[in-house]
Amino acid sequence: VQLVESGGGLVQPGGSLRLSCVSSGFAFSRYVMRWYRQAPGKGRELVAQISVNGLTTNYGDSVKGRFTISRDNTKNTGYLQMSSLKPEDTAVYYCNAHVYWGRGTQVTVSS
Repeated sequence: VQLVESGGGLVQPGGSLRLSCVSSGFAFSRYVMRWYRQAPGKGRELVAQISVNGLTTNYGDSVKGRFTISRDNTKNTGYLQMSSLKPEDTAVYYCNAHVYWGRGTQVTVSS
């Protein structure tokens, strides 16, 4: 069983990134998927979550209107489209489904 995030990197303020989370070994399509992030010296923060069928999404206040969560159950994959990135979005981003967690992907927003 694993979740593997990818797509992180260094981006300038105002830029965009798309994170992916590929799952294997369990029934990904049966579970709510969430993206969390953790900045240095801070606790883990819920960024966004998406329902099993993808029709219901929720976002943290700090990312509303800038981030979009989605999923493709045929590919057992979730996504986080991030736009208008700010330096305060710098963090390690983790995906979660059921009891499983990925190892994270680093996002750094800096000029």
